[in-house]
Amino acid sequence: MESVESRRIVTDEEKLEAKNFNIFDLPDVPKGLPPHLELERTRVVCKVDAPTHTTETIYSGAYAFMGVDNSVNLENFSENFKVDVISLTETDMVFDMIGIPAGIANAFRRILLAELPSMAIEKVFVVNNTSIVQDEVLAHRLGLVPIAADPRLFEYLSENDQPNEMNTIVFKLHVKCPKGDSRRKVLTSELKWLPNGSELLKESAGGSTKQKTYTSFSRSQDSFPEFADNPITPSFQDILLAKLGPGQEIELEAHAVKGIGKTHAKWSPVATAWYRMLPEVILLKEFKGKHAEELVKVCPKKVFDIEDMGQGRKRATVARPRDCSLCRECLREGGEEVVPKKGGEEVVPKKGGEEVVPKKGGEEKAEVKSKGKREWVDQVALRRVRNHYIFTIESTGSQPPDVLFTEAVKVLEDKCERVISELS
Repeated sequence: MESVESRRIVTDEEKLEAKNFNIFDLPDVPKGLPPHLELERTRVVCKVDAPTHTTETIYSGAYAFMGVDNSVNLENFSENFKVDVISLTETDMVFDMIGIPAGIANAFRRILLAELPSMAIEKVFVVNNTSIVQDEVLAHRLGLVPIAADPRLFEYLSENDQPNEMNTIVFKLHVKCPKGDSRRKVLTSELKWLPNGSELLKESAGGSTKQKTYTSFSRSQDSFPEFADNPITPSFQDILLAKLGPGQEIELEAHAVKGIGKTHAKWSPVATAWYRMLPEVILLKEFKGKHAEELVKVCPKKVFDIEDMGQGRKRATVARPRDCSLCRECLREGGEEVVPKKGGEEVVPKKGGEEVVPKKGGEEKAEVKSKGKREWVDQVALRRVRNHYIFTIESTGSQPPDVLFTEAVKVLEDKCERVISELS
């Protein structure tokens, strides 16, 4: 008798259900990444010898097999991005930027250094200089003096433009050390602002009787409301420009114009702008008693502190993790010590007997001995948090650091708009 094979007909609903089946929808299947992959994705782990997981995973489908979407989503970015100001002074600003990749943080740094405008001395007209500082060196020093003037109120000066009140700031320096006096310092406080423009007369060409100066101001700069009660001066009054001996003199005129740091560093509005990832220090095991005191003592940044648990018990805690510089002193070996070592003695034959004398080369020697390896490698975890950057801006004084960062955001926004317009 022949066997009859039975076949089941698959319905369209079952086919659709099989097509849309996702194993991560099952209740018993864990969601998200395993701990070791989540650590690799969100942290840079600092080992004794070198950091690991330093490369950021930017491929959108890197964790698709685990049901995790790694793509950049504007809605998620808007929810996660945050700026927290930690400290703000007239020249310094420290803030946290959370939820951005390293590329954007570095873009802000580069814009602050090279693409934000400021005012700096570009031309120096030397009338008299009998000091030991050469004209070129003096002009270079003047160019690096930061000017406390908002560059947004001025225009760029091109080669074909005439210097006027909208694109040029004029300073005068006239200092003399009388004979018989002691050596005199020339500071930036000696730079006097000329709101009416240049006072030096050009040499008349072609026998013209009309005298012209090196600028063409149609109105005084102190008539502008921005400068009426806030005269333009160097950002710092105590910068040393030169030293004059008895009988020496400096007389010159300096013209400041608008520029960016990409052209020359003197136009960079920041002394420095830098960032670092947020440190994360975790004690995987409790440090008690003398081990806690040793851990606190070995850290040069004082990241750890002692907590009194009562009844004479103490334990170490992570008190200041932001101060951690990842020097990894808490993970290194215990150090080395020098131990004296004698070379020994030998018996030498001698007439009438024998004599014990020091061996040749038997003077005291020193050997380096290890104090032993700390067992903290597996007990202290040093990490850096990805997408969380501690940003520091140090302004030269031309503009407050918070204004500089706002202007950097505008520059980056303008760059993005240009890219979109080119692609559309």
